Amino acid sequence: MSKKAWIFQGGWNGHEPQLTSKRFSDLLVKNGYETEIFDSLEPLENEEAVQALDLLVFCWTMGEISGPQMKSVSKAVGAGVGLAGCHGGMCDSFRQNTEWQFLTGGQWVSHPGGDGIEYTVNICHGSSPIIEGLEDFPVCSEHYYLHIDPSIEVLATTRFPVVNYYHISNKPVDMPVAWTKFWGNGRVFYTSLGHHDDVFDKSPNAQIIMERGMLWAGEGKQYAIDHNLTTERFENKAKMY
Repeated sequence: MSKKAWIFQGGWNGHEPQLTSKRFSDLLVKNGYETEIFDSLEPLENEEAVQALDLLVFCWTMGEISGPQMKSVSKAVGAGVGLAGCHGGMCDSFRQNTEWQFLTGGQWVSHPGGDGIEYTVNICHGSSPIIEGLEDFPVCSEHYYLHIDPSIEVLATTRFPVVNYYHISNKPVDMPVAWTKFWGNGRVFYTSLGHHDDVFDKSPNAQIIMERGMLWAGEGKQYAIDHNLTTERFENKAKMY
């Protein structure tokens, strides 16, 4: 039986959500998935349908998510449905929703210098099969500075500062570029690469990381089933809504 993924495209058009959604859909179909792409968040309100999925992918910058929609995503991922996304399409999706930030593991706050910044993505060797066999690689794009969840598993980093801005008064830092985390029984994957769709062509390792990350996240539901992992230990204390 094919795995199923829903992809949500929308919000600010500057991040080319239609192009990235198609790219990610094609990658998933190549790996045996059935995919649907939505221009609205309304399908999230069908909790039963969302929980029947294997993977949710977001290409939705800014905008707003309603309480029922957020609850549906949180419960589904907690039960094992994977969540994946890139750049502002996931970690700048819903700026006013702190539960979304808690779920995804980070929030964009700045990209000093804007687009066209040349920087290096440094692979954290041995940390995950998602980056197995990959080497450090250059990128020319926006250089994302994020506020992050300290519980994330960092797969790749980049050094700040590269350009002058007020943050240069602080010590140099290695900012996560790609990470994984867990939400209940669910797996969450994020990469900050992907300001424009062609980043994945110009830096092929970026696409490899995104493809592997989506597949890794989509394996969480079956893992939970195979290991008889229930959600009771999470739901008994979940008083968020």
